[in-house]
Amino acid sequence: MVKIINIAKDFSDSPGARYYDDGDFSGQQFRDEILLKFFDTYDEIIVNLDGTEGYATSFLEESFGGLARLKGIDLVLKKIKFISE
Repeated sequence: MVKIINIAKDFSDSPGARYYDDGDFSGQQFRDEILLKFFDTYDEIIVNLDGTEGYATSFLEESFGGLARLKGIDLVLKKIKFISE
């Protein structure tokens, strides 16, 4: 099964920084509330990066790097795919 996540539509069109304490729509929040919610259920997760105002590197690192620390880099690389125009 495949899950498509559009960050702008399913989370926020203005993602924030790294941690919950850094403000709304943090990478930690995206990882905990979106990615982890679907990670064990789906064989593949396609993440659409389009439609936001941009991304802080800390948001991306905490979202996807944090996921890799929790679930293992090999499994994350196998399951997560990105699309962007």
